[in-house]
Amino acid sequence: MNKKRASLLYLILAACVIFTGIEGRAADNSESGQPAYGDALITGSIGEPSILIPMLAGDSASHDVAGLIFNGLVKYNTDLTVIGDLAESWDISSDGLVITFNLKKGVQWTDGVEFTADDVMFGYKTIINEKTPTPYKEDYLQVKKAEVLDRYTFRVTYDKPFAPALTTWGSLIVLPKHLLEGKDITKSDLTRKPVGMGMYILNRWTSGQEVVLDSNKNYFEGRPYINRYIYKIIPDPATMFLELQSGSVDMMGLTPIQFTKQTDTDFFIKNFQKYRYPVFSYTYMGFNLKHPWFKDKRVRQAIAYAIDKGEIVDVVLFGLGSPATGPYVPNTWVYNPDVKKYGHDIKKSMELLKDAGWEDSDGDGVLDKDGKKFEFSVLTNMGNSLRVKTATIIQYRLKKIGIKMNIRALEWSTFINEFIDKRRFETVILGWSIGIDPDQYDIWHSSKTKEKEFNFVSYNNPEVDELLEKGRRTFDIDKRKEAYHRIQEILADELPYIFLYVPDATPIVHSRFQGIKPTTIGISYNLHKWYVPKSLQKHVMEQ
Repeated sequence: MNKKRASLLYLILAACVIFTGIEGRAADNSESGQPAYGDALITGSIGEPSILIPMLAGDSASHDVAGLIFNGLVKYNTDLTVIGDLAESWDISSDGLVITFNLKKGVQWTDGVEFTADDVMFGYKTIINEKTPTPYKEDYLQVKKAEVLDRYTFRVTYDKPFAPALTTWGSLIVLPKHLLEGKDITKSDLTRKPVGMGMYILNRWTSGQEVVLDSNKNYFEGRPYINRYIYKIIPDPATMFLELQSGSVDMMGLTPIQFTKQTDTDFFIKNFQKYRYPVFSYTYMGFNLKHPWFKDKRVRQAIAYAIDKGEIVDVVLFGLGSPATGPYVPNTWVYNPDVKKYGHDIKKSMELLKDAGWEDSDGDGVLDKDGKKFEFSVLTNMGNSLRVKTATIIQYRLKKIGIKMNIRALEWSTFINEFIDKRRFETVILGWSIGIDPDQYDIWHSSKTKEKEFNFVSYNNPEVDELLEKGRRTFDIDKRKEAYHRIQEILADELPYIFLYVPDATPIVHSRFQGIKPTTIGISYNLHKWYVPKSLQKHVMEQ
């Protein structure tokens, strides 16, 4: 391994969270046995995928399913180092500008056609095509030249240093050229009937009900033991929990009250395994910065002072998380613990609103300015009880300072396509799952405000734009840290988002499933190695 490659891998490793307290309870199962093929895993989800080509998907439900079907060139290992996926190995030039991927041979798409470097090149050309509506193209526009050296060798050359370069060649890019070449991928049948190389193959997708996947018996990392993976769409977490109890669902993410109270019974202790671990994500309240009221940062700061984040963590999360202060999670090298904090301070909140011209001039308990009442709506997604409860607490707190906030929960696809993409909102409560590398150019850079792009709040700060460039243009971790720490200071002052909380993941899995090993990257990274001993299998199907 050359020195530059070693330094890049060190950089990735340094990005890891200093996570402690990964909790799991091993199943007490006297009938445990050897791994065996068979059975089905039914997992519940409040959201339905929108599309199953990864580069077109902006929602977690789509990526959850597509991640079982498609592969990238590289992926993260459990210790957060980068390892090969479809790439057998790679070489990085001494200046860090050239990466040569040596691809695995003999890997086949599930229709039997062999995977080659042409598929990588096709995916690369597709994502950078101006006609492809994807929020992810920016990273690939950094490539100066891409080359297919031979059937199993793909090389990319960058014009200038790009710190996330290696990890960007993950799951977004590789597409079956033989099926998509010359077609509009947004209208292709593969958006709902994808052909991949992953551990599972799409069997059927019944809108509003379920996505059914069958194991890929020719999966290049080994045939999955679990024969079928069923992604069951249940918008209401309480209904999903009832189905967990009845045996209709094997796995789900528990709400905090379900994790702390409702599963602390002999039935669940005997029949299920619970896990808890920190995740790379946060929940926030975002402002439409083109709205006349929310252009004024004093108003945004006043709202932040009115909110009690500790109350939200205690009441909504039951303590299963921590308050957020910026777009990075605590205990990571990039996190800045010294940014401006907004404790619950009603006096400060009222002072800022008065300075901004908002007063209760008619004594009706609602602030007004220029003849308009301070009333607005917050949008969030239907079925996410944590966000709805968070909104309810914020609504209560804002009423105390004379602001009337209405709550509107929308079906996910309508929320994204009709409101977020078209900028038809005043405020939102949403969450980001963030990458391990700290580059967040796509979320905060002023150029990323088009439809389907991620800076939908229309944030624009020239210094942040410059710092985002600096952070991605060096391999020096100290220089990157300096840039990202400053970004956090600016965001904490300007508050395009009010960063609310960092939740813990709290999945539960039926105890008949064995081989689960929780790590900093969760529990499903080795799904193809999960199994149910023959004597415990519940669903009988063709082997």
